[in-house]
Amino acid sequence: MPQNVPPFAELLAGCRSSAVHLETRDAYGVVEEDEDFAAWRAGRGYVLDDRSTWWNSFHDVVSDAVGRGVVVRRARVVSEPVSEYIRYEHSCTPQNLAAGEDVRWLPRRLASDLLLPGNDLWIFDGRLIRYGLFSGDGRFVGHVMEDAPDVVKRHAEAFEAVWERAIPHADFRI
Repeated sequence: MPQNVPPFAELLAGCRSSAVHLETRDAYGVVEEDEDFAAWRAGRGYVLDDRSTWWNSFHDVVSDAVGRGVVVRRARVVSEPVSEYIRYEHSCTPQNLAAGEDVRWLPRRLASDLLLPGNDLWIFDGRLIRYGLFSGDGRFVGHVMEDAPDVVKRHAEAFEAVWERAIPHADFRI
């Protein structure tokens, strides 16, 4: 059933207290990242202090939310050894941190006893889920929303279980 899913910026702008993001894939083929990923693969980096070279609308939206008091957390469950794409994400994570996110990493081997959602997701204010759907090769397929309280509660508990075990970005080595 098709849904009218609001843009991420609108959902985060409506947040009052928290937004959490769970990522569970080892590779993404998101078109918006293809150019940056290719540049990274070619050895081109970025200078964190020169925001004009990497800061974008996503960072603005996160920074604005954090400025309003919204706590934004991201947890990534990853296989080891990590994929090339995860190395790329790890190298770019200081951008997320600069925008105000808190980011942690959980090696998949440490998550075996956890019950994890089948899709990546954002949970907004503990009341609304936006799932990210991806094809087998990592290409973005679409978003689906969920607001059933029992489903949101289970997913929030799954995120918290990952978060408690996960390693802060500053301490996670690849």
